[in-house]
Amino acid sequence: MIEAFLLPADQIPDADQRLMLALLQTHFEGVHWPQFQADLGGKDWVILLKSAGILKGFTTFGFYPAQWEGQTVRIVYSGDTITDPSMWSNPALAKAWTKAMQILHEARPEKLYWLLISSGYRTYRFLSIFAKEFYPHYLHPTPPPVQNFIHQLAQNKFQANYDPSLGIVRLPQPQVLTPNLRQVPTEKLGDRHVEFFLQKNPGHIQGDELVCLAEVSTENLTKAGLRIWHSSYAVNILN
Repeated sequence: MIEAFLLPADQIPDADQRLMLALLQTHFEGVHWPQFQADLGGKDWVILLKSAGILKGFTTFGFYPAQWEGQTVRIVYSGDTITDPSMWSNPALAKAWTKAMQILHEARPEKLYWLLISSGYRTYRFLSIFAKEFYPHYLHPTPPPVQNFIHQLAQNKFQANYDPSLGIVRLPQPQVLTPNLRQVPTEKLGDRHVEFFLQKNPGHIQGDELVCLAEVSTENLTKAGLRIWHSSYAVNILN
């Protein structure tokens, strides 16, 4: 049984932090303690997935305000995110993240937008499970106002590391998948979302990150997202 825990980023026990780093290092090359700590230190919350006390996955994220079209909106920005391969077909992380958004934001008046950078097709693919509309998308070009907002957010956060002509972030210390995980399985190549991701981010093997944006609202949730939103799925809140 997979249990999900939501806790403030500054309250994660050191033992769990070490396990989080170890899980990252099994999937990415060049990830070290200072880099991991820097990501964690810039986030507000963490979701931990555990099975019988064993860490099976996690994601870090933080909230901050932004201005768009004359109003204050709220941005949720995802940082380090990983699951054990045994969890790749398990929706537990998607369920936990969706419920966390409901718990942490639902009562607030601002609109909420999810800023995600993705160097892997699995992360990008989650957008299509969660949101009806997200950008960039293979079906239609990003509307100019949304594209401008993406540029604004990415330039503010990543500065010179962001290439607006490509919508790509190249971090000074990119997270590069281990060799056994770099190749996309043949059976995934017929997936339009996966094919689009590979086209938009040809440097993903080197750790290039595609900047993505989706509104987090019940109006923009897919049927699957709405089922999670209205479900009794339990997230254990620790604080």
